Amino acid sequence: MNTSFIYRHETIYNLLMRGLYRRHYTERFRAVAALIPDGAEVLDLCCGPATLYTRHLRRKAVTYTGFDLNERFVARLTAAGARGEVWNLRSETPLPAADYVVMQASLYHFLPDPQPVIDRMLAAARIRVILAEPVRNLADSRNRMVAKLGSRLTDAGEGSQPRRFTERTLDALFTAYREQVGESGLIAGGREKLYVLNAQGRMAVPRPPLRH
Repeated sequence: MNTSFIYRHETIYNLLMRGLYRRHYTERFRAVAALIPDGAEVLDLCCGPATLYTRHLRRKAVTYTGFDLNERFVARLTAAGARGEVWNLRSETPLPAADYVVMQASLYHFLPDPQPVIDRMLAAARIRVILAEPVRNLADSRNRMVAKLGSRLTDAGEGSQPRRFTERTLDALFTAYREQVGESGLIAGGREKLYVLNAQGRMAVPRPPLRH
């Protein structure tokens, strides 16, 4: 089964992602959704099959826009009643404004220099940027077969990405944004780390620590 086939088909993609995250699969979306209030305007970058919207945010009556390279995911999102658009974040086109700008498990695609993407997210956000990124990765496994599977599942169609974040390297990246970080913590059983950044000009408002 090749990478493009996995990423193009929502059911297969979701089943395999559930296999990776196991009982923590739903938790990773809940942690992000809990930070977004009812009626907010949300821009979800690299949204994939838009599980965040269909399973967690639609009930909150948010105005949701999802951007992804995958035309099928975007078409299904539109059919679900939200706005979807095929969008390549590697372009320098400014992002549209939204209250909350979200990215889950996709920042590694922009290594070795992800800061321009974060800066564009902050420029678009009226209230907060929410970033959740894996820090325990199958692609880093010493087992070659496991590492190969991990690389395939996290390839959005642009080719294999050999680099991944660890908690240490992700924390180091966000030191440049320390004045805007409102909270951070591990989620999904420690597999991902979530960072919440306040938009430009907003003071950081600490919240209770995130539960693992």
